[in-house]
Formats: sequence, structure tokens, C-alpha cells
Amino acid sequence: MKKYSAYIIGAAFILAGANHFISPEFYLRMMPPVLPKHELLNYVSGIAEMVLGLMLMFPQTKRLAAWGLITLLIAVFPANIYMAMEAGKSIDVSPVVACVRLPFQFLFIWLVFRETK
Repeated sequence: MKKYSAYIIGAAFILAGANHFISPEFYLRMMPPVLPKHELLNYVSGIAEMVLGLMLMFPQTKRLAAWGLITLLIAVFPANIYMAMEAGKSIDVSPVVACVRLPFQFLFIWLVFRETK
């Protein structure tokens, strides 16, 4: 499994990044109001996920991509917290689903961290 993990994780990030363009409203709703230019941030983060996901699949860029993805996952964590705080109110997501998502961010960071070695 470890042999293919970079490809699986990379593909997941490519798909997640593409979803920023397919369903931008989901990501725009979860952005805290204090952040400027929500649409721009959505598309930039989507592009970053796709590029870093692709880079994760190549040995030459795998380590750099992994650290970039870890940085990105940490950077977007406040949006996940905001979504959990606003779930069921201004964001049409179940509070349970929103809260269950939070620990998964740490799982994703751990999975990507394993690719830095």
C-alpha cells in the first residue's frame, strides 16, 4: 500500500482541487467573513491542491509537494472550524458532519507527512 500511497493521496487532492471549480459554492460558504476575496481564495486553493497533488506523484517533487500540502491543510483549517461553528445556521451542513470533519484534517496531515520521508 505504501508503494501506491503517493498516487492515491495525490489523486484525492487533484479531485478535491477540481471540486473547487465544480462546486465553488460549498467552499465559499465555509470561508470566514474576515477573509478577503473569497472567490479568488477558493480558486487559488483549488489550483494549489491540484498542482501539489500532481507533484506528490513524482519522486523528484514528492517531498516538496508533501510539505506544501501540509501547509495548505493547516492554512485551510480555520475554514473547517468556521464551518463547524456555523453549521446549521448560516452554513447548510449538519453540525455533526461539520464537527466530524475536523479530526480528519489531522488524519490528512499525518497521511501526507508520511510522504515527506
